[in-house]
Amino acid sequence: MAVVMDQGLRTVGGTVRYGRLAALSWLHFLNDGSANYLPGVLPAVLLAMGEPVSLAGTVMAALLIGQALQVGTGLLADRFGGRGFIAAGVLGTALAAALIGRSGSLALLLPALVLIGISNAMFHPQALAGARQLSGPRVGLGMSLFLVGGEVGRGLWPLIASFVVVTWGLKALSLLAIPAVASILLLWAVLPVQPPRHVAAQPIAWRRHLGPMSALVAFQSLRALAIFGTTTFLPVLWHLRGHSLTAGAALITVMLVVGIIGNVGGGHLADRIGRRPILAGSSLAGAALLAAFLLTSGAAQWIALGLLGIALFATLPVGILVGQDIFPENRSLGSGIALGLSNGLAAVGLMGLGLISSAVPPLHILWLLVAILLAAALLALRLGPRTHPKRT
Repeated sequence: MAVVMDQGLRTVGGTVRYGRLAALSWLHFLNDGSANYLPGVLPAVLLAMGEPVSLAGTVMAALLIGQALQVGTGLLADRFGGRGFIAAGVLGTALAAALIGRSGSLALLLPALVLIGISNAMFHPQALAGARQLSGPRVGLGMSLFLVGGEVGRGLWPLIASFVVVTWGLKALSLLAIPAVASILLLWAVLPVQPPRHVAAQPIAWRRHLGPMSALVAFQSLRALAIFGTTTFLPVLWHLRGHSLTAGAALITVMLVVGIIGNVGGGHLADRIGRRPILAGSSLAGAALLAAFLLTSGAAQWIALGLLGIALFATLPVGILVGQDIFPENRSLGSGIALGLSNGLAAVGLMGLGLISSAVPPLHILWLLVAILLAAALLALRLGPRTHPKRT
């Protein structure tokens, strides 16, 4: 049984540090909530600026494309170790998001969104490596528990932000930064401390990793594009059909919060039956459920949306673990590639969808996402011959 050592704390491979995982998951909630509440208020933001809703894809791409920097921040996090990247990421994301409601033009909004992306890129690689460090042998479950915080944040904050805007106006969004500042001060001592990479450590075998890495990045990019596209264009579609701002945000909340079941279940099942069945099966189910949402109405739509969230987010912890196992020499780097680089490429794809949306209605964009999920399911079948995770 492996014994994992981290500075300031000894953790035995058979022990899951649930309390510290909960603290890290709470920071993930705050970070991803701040970084992702824009879709819930985007129609109001664009309206206040006098901009057309067809800019939704471009604006969201500016928010998300900075996540590609996770490759670089992952390398730096492994090089220097510590926990500073976690704290700086949460604070930067929250404070930059506070500027959204105070940006009166695209010229002011877009730099704030880029800053959110950079801060988000700082947080994730080191936090993901820390989550694995605290998970003992149950890496799938531990990663899922950490990721739950982020998904709850992504799900609840668009609804919270829309309520704040409807009640107090766009400038009141600044209040949402307060919990992040307070939490970093309170939780600093319990954050996992990553040991710095030793100068004599095993070098990264880039040539050996290129094939598996390329297959994983392709799959993760399509998966992320499906999620980004759905959360961006569903509220726009709802707004164009005459529904309220909070109703559009509620769509995101239902999909992401119910998706927690998939987040936890995906990691747990991957520990038992292997990763490839989860990656391929969830993608195929996601395509079917998004199609079901588009073809139904009323309560059936909401049920399909919740199940869609389960399917889409069952793959999240599994894909990150695959990335960490591809790069055992630099797990922060593996996390950054699996999550950040893929999200950055997906953001470029989202920009393309935004350009397409100026010529076709949002409904057509959502049908295109069905095809993207089918392509992801096919790619998942090529993600390496080993389906069961390596115990670490």
